[in-house]
Amino acid sequence: MGKLPENIAHFGRLLRDAGLPVGPGHLIDALEAVEVAGVSSREDFRSLLHAVFVSKHEQSVIFHAAFDLFWKKRGFIEKLIAMMSPLAEPQKQSAKPAPGATRLAEALAKNRPKREPPPEIEHDMRLTMSGDEVLQKKDFAQMSVEELRRAEKVIARLHLPEDELRTRRFRADARGGRLDPRASLRLALSRGGDMFQLARREPVMRPPPLVALCDISGSMSEYSRVFLHFLHRLTDERQRVETFLFGTRLTNVTRALRHRDIDAALAQVSSAVPDWSGGTRIGASLHAFNQQWSRRVLGQGATVLLFTDGLEREGIEQLSFEIGRLHRSCRRLIWLNPLLRYDGFEAKASGIRAILPHVDEFRSVHRLASLQDLAEALSRPVLRRKSDPRVWLKKASA
Repeated sequence: MGKLPENIAHFGRLLRDAGLPVGPGHLIDALEAVEVAGVSSREDFRSLLHAVFVSKHEQSVIFHAAFDLFWKKRGFIEKLIAMMSPLAEPQKQSAKPAPGATRLAEALAKNRPKREPPPEIEHDMRLTMSGDEVLQKKDFAQMSVEELRRAEKVIARLHLPEDELRTRRFRADARGGRLDPRASLRLALSRGGDMFQLARREPVMRPPPLVALCDISGSMSEYSRVFLHFLHRLTDERQRVETFLFGTRLTNVTRALRHRDIDAALAQVSSAVPDWSGGTRIGASLHAFNQQWSRRVLGQGATVLLFTDGLEREGIEQLSFEIGRLHRSCRRLIWLNPLLRYDGFEAKASGIRAILPHVDEFRSVHRLASLQDLAEALSRPVLRRKSDPRVWLKKASA
C-alpha cells in the first residue's frame, strides 16, 4: 500500500487537532476499509473516510474542508487513483474556502518542522500590561486579524450569565417550602391509607428567554461579527435564545446559530442575510418583529438585547412607537451601543433620543471587557449609574 497508511495517519491527526474525536481505532478501521473496498475515485475515497471518521452531522463540514486541504496539499490521492484507475480524472477544487479552513490551517501548521528560534532579546516588562489585558481593553474596530481570532477564542471561554426566574411549575423536593396534596394522597394510598408522611415541592427555576436584535448595517459591521460569536456561545450553552439580524429587513438566524461549529454557523448566517453591511431601517425592522415574532418569543419574562447605534434618519415617530411597544412586551430591554466608546458621546441624535426613554439599561459593547460586563449584568440585574439611560437623557437636555 506504499505510504497510504502513513498519509491516513497524518490525516487522522489533522482531524483530531481540528476538533474531531479521532483515535487509533479509527485509523485501523480506515486502513481495513481501504484495503477491502479499494479506491476507484476521489469521491469514493472521501466517502469511505467520512464513514469511518465522522460520527455526528456537524463534523461533516470540518471533515470535507480537511479532506480538500490535506489531500490537495499532499497530492497522494491523485497518484493513487492514477495507479489503480488510469482513466479516472481528478475533480476540480472549489476556490471558495469552506468553514473551518482557518482552524485546519492552524492544525496543519502544528505538524511542520519548527525552525530554530532567533536569539532571545531580554526586555524589561515592568510597569507594562500583559497581552490579555491589552486585548480586553482594545476596541474591536482597531484589532488586527490575529487579535480578532484571539478575541473569538476568549469569547468561547466566556463565563455565561446565571440568571434564573421562578416559574409556575413545581417539582418534588423533600425539603421544599410547599406541601403537595396530590403527591401526599398518592403516598398515603400506597401505604394503606395511613398519612404519616407529607410530600413537598418547590418552584422550578429556569433561565429566562433571551432575544437579541442585532444591527448589521455598514456602520455596525465591525462589531456585528464579534457580537455574533457571543450570541453563538449563548445559543450553544442555553435554551430559548433567539437571534434576529436587521439592516433594511428583519431576518431570523436562530436556527443557523444553533450549529455547533462556529465557522459553519456564521457561513449559514451570511448566506441567509442578503442585506449585510447595507443600510438600516430600525423602525421598520422593529415593526416587523413586533408584528411577527413578539408573541412567540417574548413570553415568560424575556430579556431583549438591542444591538444598534440608533442612527435612524427617517421614521422617528415609528421608531419611538415600536421601541415603546417592545419595551412593554419584555421584562428587560438592554441597549448595546458601540458609540459609547467615545468619551465625548452625547445623546443628541434624533434616533438615539427616541430609543433612550424606553430602555432599561444603556451599555457599550466595543471590547471584550464590555462583553464580560454584559454577562455579569445579565446574572445580576442591578442598575448602575453609568448604564442608566436617564443620565444620558439629562445630559442631552442640559
